Amino acid sequence: MKLVIVDRDGTLNLEREGFLQSPEDWQPLPGALDAVARLNHAGYQVVIAANWPGLGRGQVDMATVNAIHARMNKQLAAAGGRIEAIFFCPHAPDEGCSCHKPQPGLLRQIGERYKIDLARVHAVGNSASDAQAAQAAGCRVHLVLTGRGAPARTDPLPPEFPPGTQVHADLAAFATALIAADEAAHPEPRSTAA
Repeated sequence: MKLVIVDRDGTLNLEREGFLQSPEDWQPLPGALDAVARLNHAGYQVVIAANWPGLGRGQVDMATVNAIHARMNKQLAAAGGRIEAIFFCPHAPDEGCSCHKPQPGLLRQIGERYKIDLARVHAVGNSASDAQAAQAAGCRVHLVLTGRGAPARTDPLPPEFPPGTQVHADLAAFATALIAADEAAHPEPRSTAA
């Protein structure tokens, strides 16, 4: 199984101040839907891992969350893409849970659900907390320079990013790089027909 874990806000969709509060708030970033579709067509299952503290605080309810995800899934389907599952932490950062990124619990849940060694999984997000959670879970760490990742356009990355973090302009650039690396590692056999 080939699996990619993707952060949602600022990686897949426009990042709002605060959090998504309605289906209309969910707007894909340019090229993001196509990136998911290309990953799917390359054999990757794509799973979302996102913090959603507004749930625990009572600022948004599950009906709204489901409506937001339905809008996302409909737009992805129209682009030929699919999200296999959505994992989210409903806790506020001060609740001390193990699933609120930068803690690795959410990613570990994904590893357990899919019975996959997280060292083989690429995790992509747009913030230091996404990168720290991915490293702590043992994933291959990727940063996209969209949303909160935009200020990290420095070389080298600030010290809060794990060593070895791979940097991409956006989710489309990440998908292109990952698919190209797969093709280089597993070239198509050439036909010897005359």
